[in-house]
Amino acid sequence: TRADGVSNFQYRSSSYLTEFFADCDMEQFAHDGSTRKWWVAEALTQIVQQHSDDPALPSRGFRIVVKVLMDKADAMEHDPERAAALFELNATLAREGLEAFYASDNCCYVRNTRTGTEGIPEPVLSRPLSVEERRRQEDLEAFLDKASEDELTTDVLVPLFETLGFNRVSVAGHADKALEYGKDVWMKYQLPTRHWLYFGLQAKKGKLNASGRSDANVAEILNQTLMMLGHEIFDPDINKRRLVDHAIIATGGGITKQAKNWLGERLDASQRSQILFMDRKDVVRLFIIHNVPLPGERREAAPDFEEDLPF
Repeated sequence: TRADGVSNFQYRSSSYLTEFFADCDMEQFAHDGSTRKWWVAEALTQIVQQHSDDPALPSRGFRIVVKVLMDKADAMEHDPERAAALFELNATLAREGLEAFYASDNCCYVRNTRTGTEGIPEPVLSRPLSVEERRRQEDLEAFLDKASEDELTTDVLVPLFETLGFNRVSVAGHADKALEYGKDVWMKYQLPTRHWLYFGLQAKKGKLNASGRSDANVAEILNQTLMMLGHEIFDPDINKRRLVDHAIIATGGGITKQAKNWLGERLDASQRSQILFMDRKDVVRLFIIHNVPLPGERREAAPDFEEDLPF
């Protein structure tokens, strides 16, 4: 509330409180005519005490309440972007180590300020693409048609895996291929149990197949995959060496069924369980659904720095 007494939130009478919780898919909270302040407090207490799908975040119900409460369609005239309302809400959430924030979709979510965990729902991969997403898909596929292997790795795969939540996404030095040990990229991913899994990635620009004279194409991948699984990587975060748990084979083209079968026949059972395939369709779909900036967009957005920094 401002100093002049004007509220940053809409006033809701009894029926509108019931409507608000219905918008949150919580029809069980229908105002009974009692004092609104204490009734809302009791309803929120029950919602906060619900089970949370992430121990670092409040219950899903509470996160939905925040999202509906902070809908920009309900902005007050003096606070069109809801900056004042967000500041007021966060003054309360901060006591619990939480923070509300607006994401790129203009919806309000909650994150844990201690762990950085964000309560943003995962994108639905199977949904239809919007007109703008289809345009971005066409632009990305045009880029992949002419991109080199290094450009596929650094301009597409690295930002994709960083967006997906992988840590330490590190590109192997292409100046000396012998030092790569079969991988173009290594990275790690933390499970909810706090354990880490390590990944090596081998990127190929074109199509992987295994038919006739083209076996050399997939045979090279086999050799690099075996090298990837057999050599340790150094994790500077813990100052230790670790074996790769999974090898990802990603291509800017397709991966034929014959190529997958050819590889499977030449790997033992434990090695086969360590191999993950990503063809062009997988890469493009993930890239677009997760709204990763296109290579050209990133270059245009990058600031021009002076050659000699003033410090």
